[in-house]
This record gives sequence, C-alpha cells and structure tokens, in this order.
Amino acid sequence: MPAPNPAALDFLLNRRSRPAKTLTAPVPDRDTLMTLLTAAARTPDHGKLEPWRFIVLEKAALTRLADRIEPLAAKLGIEPEKVEKAKRQYADADLAVAVVFSPKDSEKVPHIEQLYSTGAVCLSLLNAALAAGWGANWLSGWASHDRSFCEEGLGLAEHESIAGFIHIGTETIAPPERPRPDLDQIIEWVSA
Repeated sequence: MPAPNPAALDFLLNRRSRPAKTLTAPVPDRDTLMTLLTAAARTPDHGKLEPWRFIVLEKAALTRLADRIEPLAAKLGIEPEKVEKAKRQYADADLAVAVVFSPKDSEKVPHIEQLYSTGAVCLSLLNAALAAGWGANWLSGWASHDRSFCEEGLGLAEHESIAGFIHIGTETIAPPERPRPDLDQIIEWVSA
C-alpha cells in the first residue's frame, strides 16, 4: 500500500488561487523565493531539458512594465477597459515571477511536451507559494503575448514566450469558493 500524505492531499483538494489585485506587501524575501522557485523547478521535465526559466520582477520592474501598456495598447488598438486592467496587473503588484517558455531543440522531446512542462512549473510555483502561506495567482493577458512587450520589456529571445506571471504576496482577503468542475461530465472510465 502507498504511504499517504494526508496534509498534502488536503492542501491540493482545497487550494485556491488568490486574486492578484488582493495581494500586497510584504512579499517573500529572496531566500524564501528561492525555496519556492526550487519547488517549482522540481517538475516533470522529459529529457531534463529545462525548457523554462524565471524572471523575478520586483516593484520597480513591474512599474516599468505598467508604463509600457498604454503606448502598446494604442499601437494595437486595444479597448480602454482592457488597457486599464492590464496596466493594473503590473502597477499594483509588488512581486511577480515571469515563467518563460524557452524550448530546446530535441529529437526526442517535442516542443509541445516542453510547453506542458513549463505549464507544470507555473502550477508548481503557484502551489508552492500557497503552501508556504502566501497569496498567489497565475496571470497572463494580452500584453504577455506581444513580441515587443516580451523582447523589449522582458528581454526574451525570439524563440521564447511567457507561460505566465505568478503574482505572490500577502493576501488581504480570502476569496470566496468558486464553482468547480462536475467530474461526472468530464470523466470517462475505460475498462477494456
């Protein structure tokens, strides 16, 4: 019989992201953040390619990114309500970790598997932050898919993209529970 870890299972059954707009300072210090990043890096990684990397964005960097939103939105013709929401994502944050999808050439591991690994890193970082008692949220948004924002604002290489921004901080309010999937609608049992 397997050795259960009831505390871990209970955490996973009850975990809940915290809206980024409800997070504030204090944020994890560098030593604490290194522990969270270490946990995130222990993710499934076929071929040990490490097709991802982290960019830790502190307050000044987030403010700089927020200042890029309005000019970019004007160039792209983004609706005003989307502009303000995107700007607030960066301007109101005290700490976020950009998880960068940085695929490696491999005959054995297709890019899609590397992308799945990068998504697993995002979830692992989110869960590590929550398990450590911090509030955390995984966001992306239209700006994170723009090449100029990624390359000029974050220094990404041409082959890289943003898998997500993991916002981490102190939660100010506990969010209400939200509806969860109806498992009967999404599970198919196959026995033969």
